[in-house]
Amino acid sequence: MKKLCAFFLLAALIAMPAPLFLRAHAQGAREIFLSFDDGPTDSVTPLILDTLLEKGVRATFFVIGRQIRGREEILRRIDGEGHALGIHSYTHRYKEIYRSEEALLQDIARCRAAIRRVLPSFSAKIYRFPGGSFLCPRYRETVQRAGYTYYDWNAASGDGEGRFSASELYERSLATARGKARVVLLMHDGVGCGETAKALPAVIDAFLQSGYAFKTLPPQPKRNEPS
Repeated sequence: MKKLCAFFLLAALIAMPAPLFLRAHAQGAREIFLSFDDGPTDSVTPLILDTLLEKGVRATFFVIGRQIRGREEILRRIDGEGHALGIHSYTHRYKEIYRSEEALLQDIARCRAAIRRVLPSFSAKIYRFPGGSFLCPRYRETVQRAGYTYYDWNAASGDGEGRFSASELYERSLATARGKARVVLLMHDGVGCGETAKALPAVIDAFLQSGYAFKTLPPQPKRNEPS
């Protein structure tokens, strides 16, 4: 019964002609940067990629280096289908990564090497701190001095905060993006994120209906921003 109710709720949300959550906006161009952390995985990443291909939109995947072995074809697919790749970490173990500046940079280097073993031409230097840069703000300059640009987020589905249904992830994605002309939406393609894959088609449709253009990180600077 609960699954049936969730299905009908999600169907109702998908059918909404103009998402109420997204109606209040700043004027001008609207951009959304879908970002997925914690992959690649066998169970979720291909489902995410299938939806992105079907919808004709691109996203940014911040990958965990130790999960690449055995999933090389998934990484190649991410790259081959025009999505952006960024470094998330090699181990995703906070105590190890944030032990020192040296430990953080070593973790980044290991992740980069893991990607380059599969994609030798990989040259992007974009990074997402595990847990977000607010956990260790003192390391922001460390990452920048190493030549990386780090990206946090200003909207989130909540799939990294607990076990939620697809309809709940949909609602949270739109609610946290409300009123923002440039949205960096945090989602996950890690193990256990099957509900994210289920919610994604409706999330994409909602932003498309609200006039958002889907782009990959890094974003192009606005006209009034320095290059």
